Amino acid sequence: MVFNVLKQDAELVSHLSRMPKIDSHAHLGRYYSGKPLYRLLESLNVKWLSVCWGGTRWQELKQQIDTARKIHADFPDRVTWATSFNLDNWENPDWENKTIETIGEGFESGAIGVKVWKDIGMCLKEPDGSYVMIDDPRFDHVFDFVEKREKTLIAHIGEPKSCWLPMDSIKVAGDREYYSMHPEEHCYGKSEIPSHSKLVKAMDRVLEKHPRLRVVRCHLASLESDIDKLAERFVRYPNFAVDLAARIGHLQVQDQQKVRNFLIQFQDRILYATDIDLDVANQTAREEKLRKARDIYISDLIYFATNREMKVPDGKTVIPGLSLPPKIIEKLFYKNALHWYQGI
Repeated sequence: MVFNVLKQDAELVSHLSRMPKIDSHAHLGRYYSGKPLYRLLESLNVKWLSVCWGGTRWQELKQQIDTARKIHADFPDRVTWATSFNLDNWENPDWENKTIETIGEGFESGAIGVKVWKDIGMCLKEPDGSYVMIDDPRFDHVFDFVEKREKTLIAHIGEPKSCWLPMDSIKVAGDREYYSMHPEEHCYGKSEIPSHSKLVKAMDRVLEKHPRLRVVRCHLASLESDIDKLAERFVRYPNFAVDLAARIGHLQVQDQQKVRNFLIQFQDRILYATDIDLDVANQTAREEKLRKARDIYISDLIYFATNREMKVPDGKTVIPGLSLPPKIIEKLFYKNALHWYQGI
């Protein structure tokens, strides 16, 4: 992908490329890709927060943690990481102690946060077949431990509202493609799975129960299609922020003036992120993902910092960039991550 950038925009993008930036939600995966990743991040002055995920896939998660530890140790100026914990042992009476032990080991190895993923609420079940929700009291001591260690809880709970819609009603091309490729994750017609609303409200209750816990809700808190509802929660709960990982396309299909106003109003609560994932075994394939990542970073800079017209991910609709003020660009791409992730 090559962008036809106007001269004045090119100068701005060049400046922003040199500005320090943090991608606050990406994934190293299970395979070592340190040097190629470092070269990309160094060239664009980006630091990665690599997020480990998938408690119901404990063996894979342990591999992610091992890889994150190693790459962070090798390139601490460009890669930091967040840990997670085992859910395969959920019914074990010693689950809480083992979980706190795993998280503590991650903190000792440099992890700056803890990820909870959508398998809570959409996969993990009790023996009676009911789904375990994120506001379950058994998580409370775990979250208290994260708070006491002054770390951040990173929460991907739920999915886009489109996950519960029929395929022909999904507006965002990326969502249609994803659920076409992963029909097992498409909730339309699966009434046994908790609704979008129940999942979002369960995470709301976590914020209510833990008002001093620092929380970043991933993917615009799964409210990417209704920023008014997200705005209501920003007003109601002062202890959380959101990241933009894999949700910029959802903003681009909405009224752009409304989106711009939203980003300005809540300029301290939104973190730039991409959800780039390097979890492929083939080294050539990983390096191709990194080449595409460069285009993603440049495209996003153009969208947020200029008024340059560009096509949204459906390849058809043309929208103007948001042309946000420089101080907000600095917060979005850098300063907000420094605030919400201590030690990043």
